[in-house]
Amino acid sequence: MKIKLYLLLLLSTSLFAQKVTTSIDTTKNKIGAEFKLTLKTNVDTLSKVVFPNVKNFGALEVIQSYPIDTIKKEDRYELVKKYGLTQFDSGRFMIPSVKILINKKTFLSDSIQVEVVNVQVDTLKQKMYDIKDIVPANEGIGDWWKYLLILLLIAGIGAFIYWYIKKRQTKKIEEDIYKTPIEKATSLLNNLEKKELWQQGKVKDYYSELTDIVRNYIEEAIEIPAMESTTSELIEGLKLASKKKKMKLSQETIDNLFVVLKQADLVKFAKSKPMDFEITEDRKKIERSIITLDKAIPVVVENEDEMLLNEMQRQEQLKRELQKKKKARIITAVGITVGIIFSVFIYFIVTKGFDYVKDNILGHPSKELLEGEWVKSEYGNPSVRVETPKVLKRIDLTKSLPKEGMALIKEMQSFAYGSFLDNFYIVVSTFSFKQDTQLDLSKSLEGSIKMMELQGGQNMIVKQEDFETGEGIKGIKGYGTFSKINEITKSSTKIYYEILLFSQNGGLQQIILLHEEGDQYANDIADRILNSVELQNKNQ
Repeated sequence: MKIKLYLLLLLSTSLFAQKVTTSIDTTKNKIGAEFKLTLKTNVDTLSKVVFPNVKNFGALEVIQSYPIDTIKKEDRYELVKKYGLTQFDSGRFMIPSVKILINKKTFLSDSIQVEVVNVQVDTLKQKMYDIKDIVPANEGIGDWWKYLLILLLIAGIGAFIYWYIKKRQTKKIEEDIYKTPIEKATSLLNNLEKKELWQQGKVKDYYSELTDIVRNYIEEAIEIPAMESTTSELIEGLKLASKKKKMKLSQETIDNLFVVLKQADLVKFAKSKPMDFEITEDRKKIERSIITLDKAIPVVVENEDEMLLNEMQRQEQLKRELQKKKKARIITAVGITVGIIFSVFIYFIVTKGFDYVKDNILGHPSKELLEGEWVKSEYGNPSVRVETPKVLKRIDLTKSLPKEGMALIKEMQSFAYGSFLDNFYIVVSTFSFKQDTQLDLSKSLEGSIKMMELQGGQNMIVKQEDFETGEGIKGIKGYGTFSKINEITKSSTKIYYEILLFSQNGGLQQIILLHEEGDQYANDIADRILNSVELQNKNQ
């Protein structure tokens, strides 16, 4: 009985074990290459199978979890699950057994040992190259499109104003250039009526324009100084001209003209207020007088040459008017556009303050750095990990150090953004020395100060205090101000500086920050940089 029970248990265990099959494409691979682990299970169509969802199989990392492949075999399913595994260290590693759930029952896969080998490099055949310099990353689209949009908006406003003025002026010029005085007078009378001046109570303006129209006509058509003459002088001049030019004018025409001109004088100078029907009648009298005068002028038949000459003169006059108006349009459009821009600036200055306009509209280099995309990276050896608004680029400071100092240095690495002449400057340097040396950080600070003096710093004010990073590494901080002279403008700028110095196992780590004193954005940048400093101890 016991033997039967043992055989039954052995058989059932064997059947369960056969439900999961484990295989791998290779048991030996190079560092970083993919091992493809395959788990297979054969179940009926109603079974529910759950494969493991893990990030690691022992020491191997799962780099790819492939979809389950289902193969139907008669009334059963073969489920195939593959995993892509890798390892970046060489050695022998065990892929352990993993649990697969089939209808909530646990089944184990087989464990498999794999070997990861190094990539063999023949340094005699394969050339070795120096480490390449940092390649600047693509900074993306930046903010230039904002300025382009503003320029396009300003140009659009100016173009619209120019077009609007041109449309109105072109129409007016076409109206102003007439072939004959009678055509001009008739057109101006019609325009005067459209204005409806006297209906709006502007009787004086109405009579002024009405008499100007008739006086202009007489001056142009009959050639007497009508605009400069009094009413009496105009009537007398008209009588003399009619005799001289043999114009047939009735006394009624002259009387009607005289009555209207006198009425206009009373309105303009004596504040007379004629009745509405009188105004209408005066307008009709002027129109009839102009028509009568025009008919009375003897007709001079012009030959074709004279007509052509007159037309050319008219076209030339039109051209001059167009050029004059074009210049006026440009000046007006530019003036209005500048006025709009100036008004916007004034509005923001009044509501937000001048500093807001200067920093946000005109732009502020330190503000742009502060609000840009920051980069956290490691520099030098032992490394200095720091967050900066821009990636620091490797620079060569060996030429700036004295020869006796360079003789003691085994390795020196420096990385910087900006320069000593810029508004913001940061430099990170690490030094290792040929011999173990107990460094005096205060002396090192004095050396850094002297280097700044050699580069043009004047009136140095130096303060010193202890500094400790977040990891507890202690150093010193030197800070203060100095004056920097612009060689071109000869103007002086006050610069605020901060210097961090750390000594580890005879080496030196240094961070220098310079920016214009009073620049709040630069202060915020400096604080953020200093708060991000992390150092790697050589013992680590």
